[in-house]
Amino acid sequence: MKIMDAAGKKIFILYPHSVIRDEMLDVLIMNGYESYVLHDHKRALRLLEHFPDSIMFINIDEGLKEKEWEAYIKGVQENEKTKTARLGILSYNNDRQLMEKYLMKLAVPCGYIQLKLGVPASTKIMLDALQANEARGRRKFIRADCADDAGATLNYKDEEGIYYGKILDISSAGMAAKIEKLGYPVNSKLRNIQLKLRGSLVMVNAILIGSRQGDESIRILLFEPGLSNGNKLIIHHFIKYCLQRFIDNLKI
Repeated sequence: MKIMDAAGKKIFILYPHSVIRDEMLDVLIMNGYESYVLHDHKRALRLLEHFPDSIMFINIDEGLKEKEWEAYIKGVQENEKTKTARLGILSYNNDRQLMEKYLMKLAVPCGYIQLKLGVPASTKIMLDALQANEARGRRKFIRADCADDAGATLNYKDEEGIYYGKILDISSAGMAAKIEKLGYPVNSKLRNIQLKLRGSLVMVNAILIGSRQGDESIRILLFEPGLSNGNKLIIHHFIKYCLQRFIDNLKI
């Protein structure tokens, strides 16, 4: 399995607080940032070696003692294989001396985010840091590959009958799906396509913009504007699931 649109940077959040895992991550993904959560600082180092241009925010309230985190961060910065990774700090601790150590002494480029400020303020600071570090690249949407996920399917009904398809990849802007015997020409509008994303149902309207070269049954569909926030959230939750499954299954 792979994640599409790799122009942006991978964003790792190590030992995330529950508020980040449950709320902030959704916002990051909705804004086009390819984000993952990690729960093992040793594996995180191996991932940084594998993806050396990535960004990692570290929750220093968990996992290691504060002095150990300082040594850990120095190790990332001095290791030839990981020194190009960009780090940021997450913490409920608002001690000024601690903040100055990470910002001035260790010079973490993605800042020190005080979670006591609350979710909206903390999220805005993180989004600003990601934008400053060009984490999204040229990409506007995250497109996740779900070709090997049997739980990503669709059906479409017209006067001729019902067409069934397998979703191969999806973003909040559109999808590619293998749909047999769908005889519509390019630019056709297909209304009320039902997507099934691991048990969650989404109804969308889409425009058929073409087929993949070499396989006419693989159709490229662009969602029409006006997708409800609820449906967007379901799609983003599915993308988040695909992203996390990809990183969890990576043999590193």
